[in-house]
Amino acid sequence: MDEVQVPLTEPAVAKYTLNEEQERKEIIRHYRALLKSLRPKLKKGDKELVRQAFEMAAEAHKTMRRKSGEPYIIHPIAVAMICVEEIGLGVRSTICALLHDTVEDTDITLEDVEREFGIEIAKIVDGLTKISSVIDTNTSQQAENFKKILLTLTDDPRVILIKLADRLHNMRTLDSMRREKQLKIASETVWVYAPLAHRMGLYNIKTELEDLSMKYLEPDAYKDIARKLSETKRERTRYINEFIRPLKDKMIAGNFDFEIYGRPKSIHSIWNKIKKKSVEFEEVYDLFAIRVILNSPPEKEKEDCWKVYSMITDEYNPSPERLRDWLSNPKSNGYEALHTTVMGPQGKWVEVQIRTKRMNEIAEKGLAAHYKYKEGSNDEDRFDKWFGQIREVLSAQDTDGVDFLQDFKTSFLAEEIYVYTPKGEVKMLPTGSTALDFAFSIHSAIGTKCIGAKVHHKLVPIGHKLRSGDQVEIITSNKQKPSEDWLNLVVTAKAKSKIKDSLREEKRKIAEDGKYTLQRKLEAMGAAFSQYNIEELVQFYKLPSSLELHYRIATKSLDLKELKDFQVLGDKIEIPKPKPTTIETPPVYDPNKAGSKKDSELIIFGESSDKIMYNLAKCCNPIPGDDVFGFVSTGKGLIIHRTSCPNAAQLMANYGHRVVKTKWAKNKEISFLTGLRIIGLDDVGVINKITNVISGDLKINISGLSIDSREGLFEGTIKVFVHDKEELEELVTRLKSLDGIQTVDRFDTEN
Repeated sequence: MDEVQVPLTEPAVAKYTLNEEQERKEIIRHYRALLKSLRPKLKKGDKELVRQAFEMAAEAHKTMRRKSGEPYIIHPIAVAMICVEEIGLGVRSTICALLHDTVEDTDITLEDVEREFGIEIAKIVDGLTKISSVIDTNTSQQAENFKKILLTLTDDPRVILIKLADRLHNMRTLDSMRREKQLKIASETVWVYAPLAHRMGLYNIKTELEDLSMKYLEPDAYKDIARKLSETKRERTRYINEFIRPLKDKMIAGNFDFEIYGRPKSIHSIWNKIKKKSVEFEEVYDLFAIRVILNSPPEKEKEDCWKVYSMITDEYNPSPERLRDWLSNPKSNGYEALHTTVMGPQGKWVEVQIRTKRMNEIAEKGLAAHYKYKEGSNDEDRFDKWFGQIREVLSAQDTDGVDFLQDFKTSFLAEEIYVYTPKGEVKMLPTGSTALDFAFSIHSAIGTKCIGAKVHHKLVPIGHKLRSGDQVEIITSNKQKPSEDWLNLVVTAKAKSKIKDSLREEKRKIAEDGKYTLQRKLEAMGAAFSQYNIEELVQFYKLPSSLELHYRIATKSLDLKELKDFQVLGDKIEIPKPKPTTIETPPVYDPNKAGSKKDSELIIFGESSDKIMYNLAKCCNPIPGDDVFGFVSTGKGLIIHRTSCPNAAQLMANYGHRVVKTKWAKNKEISFLTGLRIIGLDDVGVINKITNVISGDLKINISGLSIDSREGLFEGTIKVFVHDKEELEELVTRLKSLDGIQTVDRFDTEN
């Protein structure tokens, strides 16, 4: 059985001490392995082109080394290898992968690439060069770059596929990087690249990216789950064999050509389940999935999958609400399969996935395999529709980088639901979409006039969240207009963009009245209604634009009574001199000025806390011992977050340049507030036992305690002051050892 995809005992990349001859042999060995993988796809003349690309890249990168010390050229070869072996791409993609860093990092220009390999390869390399600066320090530039990439993606998806291969190799070799660089790259990966891999149908790559990110962002949890998976492997294998045996017999008797095996779930998905359901590792029932892969002719695929489903559910009882039918309605990334969860031996729930060889190749290789099977068909499939939706939104986008990335994530990287129009047409929307999103997906004019909807003929409000299979009818009114709060009711980028357009248009109409009011006032003073005078007033009132000035005058939120203090010189107005005022501005943390150079790189808490102002983030309430980072926020100085904070991935991915490395110093004099949630059996004296451990045995101060009991169970929340993480862990261990206590989990308290 293939154990967890991420190597658990992955050695740190050794620093290279090989001499040049050995290095040359090592590079040639990697290159030959690449050619061997590519052999089935090579046509006449291809080998020479690949060699030419390899020599061009090797020459360009010859003086460069990676952080591990190895020759840089090994990285592009490894990326090309991932493209061929793990994504199923061909010769042209291999050439692009070999050259992907040349234009950005060496003297080679795009013109050189085009001259040697033609315009198609030059375009892909150009896309890969632009994508490197996607999530960079400058957020306005970030939006533009991200748009360019997505436009390239919709023209040629190979750009994103090669970029994912590049990111995967970087994640596999992240050990050599500095800790803060590891955190930034891992956050960016889990924030954008893993969802993108998922959307492209590359499940194995998505899983490995998530697991590797977790290895750096949550090292303790990662190691703990990896160790437990390793320890339970033998008994799991035994259980899988027991589960599979009767199914094998039935399928052999039914003359099926098949493979059946068990494979472990990823560390990241197990960890998500532990967090979401607040359970221990031992209580996660689906640590593995059974996979059945059938060798069926295309016309019998669906029928065979359902026959096997019938055999499995004859042997084991299925959980009706856990049936997922992606045969009738494949996901938009091409994924097709039948998933069910059944009650196996020893009262354990087991997930079973049934698919054919073709479906399996699409699940493993995603987009590349999807297009291979699609050749010769002229139908616009779901991938093309997805690209079409992205194109439509890109043409209308004008938000800043972080907003754009956020909208892109929720609109295009989320799992999707399938919703039906009254005539039975299927519309694909991201999970979390509302009736209003559906209205905008039909047409912008329907969205802006939407006043409600009917779901399965029942009236619902515009903010009603839709579920897969809903049939929706939109109700409109010509009197309806979008309002600001509509932005909180939608998740799709198209709906957000159209609502913003509509609000701007409405604002322009209202601003017209303000424009005339201002014109009359200025002319009454003897001044002209000129561009110069309007700009003077915009500056005086500290507004972003003349539109905002006119709008505020029209809505009476800006009073023009100060105009009487203005001087009129000819046609122009002169602003009165401002009276001196004192404004207290909060100190802003500047890493260049804070203490010595050592301090700016490493902030030590406790003893040197008088040197640097900092605040603990309310969203995750870190305590000493937690893995933390500092975030330089505008106006609030340095804010300390836990690396496992719900907002950490977004902050580190989008504002990596404002993240500061931080570390705790021992200081037993300061206490920190944190919270515990306890669930257990509602027994006499249970509260007394809990408070005895906290106050009596460990002498920890309690800030607040609340207990709710229902039907023989109690749930309690306790806020306590601890000095550090060790003290908290000791408290959790002691509480868990009490009779009748089921779970003790830390939660983030609001002070």
